[in-house]
Amino acid sequence: MSTPALVAIQDRPSAQPTIDFVLDGQPVTAFEGESILRAAERHGVEIPRLCYSAGLRADGNCRACVVEIQGERTLAPSCCRSVAAGMEVKAVSERALKSQKMVLEMLLSDMPEQGYKWNDSVRPGTVAGVEQASAEHGTVGQHGELSQWAAQMNVTVRPALKALRRTQPAADMSHPAMAVNLDACIQCTRCVRACREIQVNDVIGYALRGSQSQIVFDLGDAMGDSTCVGCGECVQACPTGALSPKTQIGSQAVDKKVDSVCPFCGVGCLLTYNVKDNTIVSVDGRDGPANHGRLCVKGRFGFDYAHHEQRLTTPLIRKPGVPKDPAALTGRSGDWRAVFREASWDEALSLAAGKLKDLRDGHGKKALAGFGSAKGSNEEAYLFQKLVRTGFGSNNVDHCTRLCHASSVAALLEGVGSGAVSNQVSDVAHAGLILVIGSNPTANHPVAATWMKNAARNGTKIVLADPRVTDIGKHAWRTLQFKADTDVAMLNALIHTVIEEGLVDEEFIRTRASNFEALRDNVKGYSPEAMAPICGVPAQTLREVAREYARPSGARKGAMILWGMGISQHVHGTDNARCLIALASVTGQIGKPGTGLHPLRGQNNVQGASDAGLIPMMFPNYQLVSDRAAHQWFENFWGQPLDDQPGYTVVEIMHKVLAPESDPHKIRGMYIMGENPAMSDPDLNHARHALASLEHLVVQDIFMTETAWLADVVLPATAWPEKTGTVSNTDRMVQLGRQAIEPPGDARPDLWIIQQIADRMGLPWNYPGEHSGVAAVYEEMRQAMHAAIGGITWERLQRESSVTYPCLDADDPGQPTVFIDRFDTPDGRVKLVPADIIPANERPDADYPFVLITGRQLEHWHTGSMTRRASVLDAIEPMATASMCAADLAALGLQAGDVITVQSRRGAVAIHVRRDDGTPQGAVFIPFAYYEAAANLMTNAALDPVGKIPEFKYCAVAVRRGGDVAAVTGYGTGALA
Repeated sequence: MSTPALVAIQDRPSAQPTIDFVLDGQPVTAFEGESILRAAERHGVEIPRLCYSAGLRADGNCRACVVEIQGERTLAPSCCRSVAAGMEVKAVSERALKSQKMVLEMLLSDMPEQGYKWNDSVRPGTVAGVEQASAEHGTVGQHGELSQWAAQMNVTVRPALKALRRTQPAADMSHPAMAVNLDACIQCTRCVRACREIQVNDVIGYALRGSQSQIVFDLGDAMGDSTCVGCGECVQACPTGALSPKTQIGSQAVDKKVDSVCPFCGVGCLLTYNVKDNTIVSVDGRDGPANHGRLCVKGRFGFDYAHHEQRLTTPLIRKPGVPKDPAALTGRSGDWRAVFREASWDEALSLAAGKLKDLRDGHGKKALAGFGSAKGSNEEAYLFQKLVRTGFGSNNVDHCTRLCHASSVAALLEGVGSGAVSNQVSDVAHAGLILVIGSNPTANHPVAATWMKNAARNGTKIVLADPRVTDIGKHAWRTLQFKADTDVAMLNALIHTVIEEGLVDEEFIRTRASNFEALRDNVKGYSPEAMAPICGVPAQTLREVAREYARPSGARKGAMILWGMGISQHVHGTDNARCLIALASVTGQIGKPGTGLHPLRGQNNVQGASDAGLIPMMFPNYQLVSDRAAHQWFENFWGQPLDDQPGYTVVEIMHKVLAPESDPHKIRGMYIMGENPAMSDPDLNHARHALASLEHLVVQDIFMTETAWLADVVLPATAWPEKTGTVSNTDRMVQLGRQAIEPPGDARPDLWIIQQIADRMGLPWNYPGEHSGVAAVYEEMRQAMHAAIGGITWERLQRESSVTYPCLDADDPGQPTVFIDRFDTPDGRVKLVPADIIPANERPDADYPFVLITGRQLEHWHTGSMTRRASVLDAIEPMATASMCAADLAALGLQAGDVITVQSRRGAVAIHVRRDDGTPQGAVFIPFAYYEAAANLMTNAALDPVGKIPEFKYCAVAVRRGGDVAAVTGYGTGALA
């Protein structure tokens, strides 16, 4: 069955031909293909509906929306009946109303006396994206939309019908986040369609027949025991509260509803926080351009980290004589009192900035460095890099992009002149083929994955290329499970096939590419037959995929590449991305809908932070610090002298901290905002030693992170729901988030803290206005980035919430697809760069025979400091585990659940093992979010020479049975000790 891939978008009629028809005796018009219900609603006629919900396929099963059509014997469901020319419809005839009321009464008669979704929520107007509560409520209905329609239609249940109420099924409270109360279920199947057709998770079904029919999870399992991934799409779809978030059962009354953006991955889902008593009680998906109401388990249920008892609430200063001990980090509890003392903001800021200033003045401008955050706002990233460049006096500023897509950005800037994506994720709906490589989108970008799964159900072919076969492989047309570290061999084989078999887009190469001859000559030796033994993919399969990518056989002729950190986190990461650029270019699969290159960005604002200049070699909007014109422009713009040499990157900074005293570039002091390098850096023993060796470390965060334990001054900052600011997602959308709650204790906004540090370092900044001058900071950033976001004013964002860049003036709607006519290179052509096989820095051997692959999980994000303090996420995935295939488990005499020790040349962890047959033989996968089993103790700090990104995705390890699992202390207390 064909499923609407973008039903949420298609549900909105656009400029279409109209049809004349008659509605309740009045001549009206409908859009071609529009349902009677939608057309009637536009003309002010409300027809009751329960199984229908905008964004879901109309099903017509509840029959609450039936209408009378002239000349037809039976009543018709208006939600799934399209208007026809000349049709005469009676929505409020006696016959139609009688049937509508009968359906409502019969459904209401089976409801429990006390429901789970009361109609006591506010319905006020919206001011600046915040709905304020109203004190006046009418009679409270118990059953959500059913009660609303019953009240509107003046329907009450006769006692005789109440007496026939069905036997009520037992409640199912087995899931950590959601309550299942099927006594309130009307079997409208909205949850089924939401699960199977929108999210494409195929968990919820409709079983049995007649009076025995019921909603089921998998094969009749309890929800908590099913394969449910916790996205909550069913909860959002349920009209009666039969499926509810456990945090909001019964009363729906809140103090306010605040529009914002999800604070986790780079998809950039818009959402609404429901706030009561300064506490977020639930989250709803909002109809944003990236998500259209969809959320994942993190976005919907991972919000209560902001209210965790371990939030930092007052500035802290390290007590005299207390050493910085990296070895003690694993066993730290949440109690900091033995190490730090409380301080006033004035004392803490004076010490923080004063010592940094002394180090700069005493040892030179290269003595300081700063790490900003991809988890904060664009405005914070912009001000932070400005502080480092104008206050510290160097370009030693970086953030986590160095650890995720730095090599992708390097290759894109070199090849196409822009470090951002060419096409948005939802463009997969227009593609005939999607190549997903080095990415696990169902875990790392779940909402983006839904668009891919929707496209696959509509005939788009997915090719999954990855050493691990992940969940998206269930929807794949072909799976290329290549050997880890052989990306270039496999990709060159695809390019070889395109050229050898005459599949090159000759016109594109002639008019829009450069250096094709060098690429062609380079791949001559990379035939699929020659590369198959190296990469492990049969030559025939490589050729089949290359042909289909070049010229998709379906109705849609575009082919799109989406990749993740499996491409970028290698010493050959830049070469991997160069191959992807070449593959798209030689086939002409870029610069039009359904094509292009899309590196899926990992964190909520890693794109925006990079755009804003939070990188050591570029000013905002990717202008090289060594470029004389750009350097002069920013000196004039900021009114300060600037360093004209690139700064050091994340890993290089750690090396410079441990440099000898004689090194003039030795780094002695650091300011780290919202990053946790003591968990996220490779070779953690080295990184932690470096952090502990600093003469002065200032950490600004919301929790006492592993990095904060090594600080001299800790500044308590605000969580995302506590601030107003913009973020830029993987789709190049600048999006506005609004403050929903007040911060705890004396925690202060990050933007305010940065300005206070700047003031104490002698910078004459002035950003007036509410929320620490965020609008004024944004306006300065807009001017600095006028070539990208010149048309996106603060006022426009307040109106529209989300605008895509490039957007150059007020009338520009934004450009979702770029490179249509030219690339952003000096000559307007894509530069093709040949790549050859470069082996991993460290290969398996007899002592270390396995390959360690690191990454993320669906429930836990980055270093876990937020998600492992979110109660639902911690309950669903409480324990650190290593994944191995059944064959390797058997060879080692292991069972799932056993403890193993994984050891590299740099460190070791003891961890429980789980079976995952998608993990290839000879490999171990470990997520890096668990402090008690920190995967980065083992990873290799070897760098890609261009992108300066560490090789997180490949190092040699040994695996043995047994070991002492580290105790869980402080948070993540659901884990097993």
